[in-house]
This record gives sequence, structure tokens and C-alpha cells, in this order.
Amino acid sequence: MSEYIGLDVSKEETSYCIMDKDGKILARGKVDSDPQGIFEMLKEKTLCPERIVLETGTLSSWLTEGLQERGMPVSCVCARRANAIMKLNPNKTDDNDAQMLADMARTGFYCEVTIKSPKARKRRCLLKARSQLLSQRRDLDNTMRGLLASFGFRLPKGAGKLPERVRFVLAEREDLELIFIPLLEAREACFKAFKKLDDLLMQAAKNSKTCALLMTAPGVGPVTALTFVATIDDPERFAKARAAGAYAGLTTRRYQSGEMDYTGRISKQGDNLLRAALYEAANVLLTRARKSHPLKSWGLRLKKKKSAKKAKVAVARKLAVILLAMWRTGEAFRWPQEQEAKA
Repeated sequence: MSEYIGLDVSKEETSYCIMDKDGKILARGKVDSDPQGIFEMLKEKTLCPERIVLETGTLSSWLTEGLQERGMPVSCVCARRANAIMKLNPNKTDDNDAQMLADMARTGFYCEVTIKSPKARKRRCLLKARSQLLSQRRDLDNTMRGLLASFGFRLPKGAGKLPERVRFVLAEREDLELIFIPLLEAREACFKAFKKLDDLLMQAAKNSKTCALLMTAPGVGPVTALTFVATIDDPERFAKARAAGAYAGLTTRRYQSGEMDYTGRISKQGDNLLRAALYEAANVLLTRARKSHPLKSWGLRLKKKKSAKKAKVAVARKLAVILLAMWRTGEAFRWPQEQEAKA
């Protein structure tokens, strides 16, 4: 008898629901959110699990990997699409969500997502930690600028000499030292921690042959290359290279119904880190790259016709497709002069 299991995962406990092929509920309950605990429950409650479904979330990669290592047929599904189905149920409970997931496993009406490898997850952890520290330092800078502006001290732009400028102001206003010295110390500690993670990132990019290959493209540095490699993980996961642009959320939305048919802004459905890195790479290509290239020329023409932001988004989408094609073929970025020389 085939059995279908839905797992609604939370931080401490996981609600489960077990169905047969006809939709009859065989068992339901809760278990600790741990691969071994869930595996023991499955051994006790089921005979022949056909499919196990859980949503994407904080613990999903760990649980999916742990259950797969124990021989369980687990599928991790897109939480956004699963949530759209679960909204059909008027009562929102963990038990009902587990039942809906089990029904999705039984009918096959779900969108499975790819679980990244441990190496890719570690790289993304490094990228996110570095980004968080950079954001915190920026917030501290803006906080000090705003507070000093309320006393009439308007500091110029630039983060390089900000601590010296703040200390120069404190020399005139000693009554503010008790407030701003802790902020300066926190900024210094944040910068040191950021520098350590930045060095780790640079070393990881340096030791990766794939990153070295991707960095031959204009505008692509160590951060963009490592972000692309860590997010895509497997270059063969897409049927076509142009799917990389849609995966990063850089393709436009479309709404078609009857006589109405129009396209809107980009979907922004992919990973924020990857999308921001590609956008920054496109900005560098259009504003700083000195060599001429058809991609740059096309982006500059689009900039005059539309706007700078739309041109950068379009170039970022094309750059994602090019990087994935480079990764697949192992070929470095092609410059027109080099192609002519080879010809």
C-alpha cells in the first residue's frame, strides 16, 4: 500500500499527516523537528512511503538532506506556491497544513525545488554574513550622520574618513562623547569582523576555478562570481541557459486575460543576493569597463532609449545567461578583438 506524507515544519515540532492513495488519513500527529526523529516516526507509522513533501524554509535543507541519506523519498516544494493552495482552507492550523501537503504529495500537484549542496550552502552563509556586517556598518554611519546633523554638524559624504570627522566634532562637543564613542567602537568592531569575512570570501573565490572563469567577464568580480556559483550550484539544473535570468528574478511579469496583454516590472522572484550582484556587475560594465563589447553597446543604446536602471537590469539578465553558458562550456568571456584574431 502506497502512503503519502506531508510535513509542516516549525522550529521545535513538525506536524505530519499520512494518507493512502485514495486520500484517507491513516495517521497524524507531531514529532520533533529532527531528521532522526522524523525517520523513527516514519518507520513506526508507515510501511511503504511513496512520497514525502515539505515546504522550503530555514530547516528544509537540513531535514531533506537528512531524510534522503536515510533512504526516504523526500521532495522539498516551493513554499510560495504551496501557500497559495493552503489558503483555500478557511482554517489555518499546522495539522491542516500537513494534510494539504500530504494531499499535494498524493496528487503530485506541487513544484519541487532543488536543494543546494553543503558546499554551496556554506558559501551562501559566508556571503550573507558579510552582507549583514556591511549593512550594519552602513546603518551605524547613517545613524551618526543623522544625530550630528541635529546639532548642526553636517558631515560630507564618504565612509573612509568618517571616524576622524566624528572625533573632530567631539573635540568641540565633549558633552557628546558618552553617546558617540560607543557608536564608533561598534563601527570599528563591525569593520574588523567584515574584513575577516571579506578575506575568507576572496580566498574562496581565488581557490575556485569556476569563479576564476566567470571573472573573465567585464564587471564580474570575486563577490559576483562566488554569489553566482553558490546560488546556481549546478549549471545543468536548467534546460536552457536563458532560464538563469528568470531564476534571478530579472525577467518582466506578464498579464494576459482576454483582450488584455501587457508586461510589467521584473518579477524579483529569485534570490536577492544574486540579483543585486548581477545588477552591480551590469553597472560596472556600463560605467567603468573601458573595452568595447556588443553587450555594452547594446546597454548604452537602451540607456538612451529607456533609462539607466532599465538598461542595467536588462544587461544584468543577459549577463546571467552569459555566465551560465560560460560555466557550462568552460570557455572564457569572448571579446570581439580576440574573436577576430582567432579568425
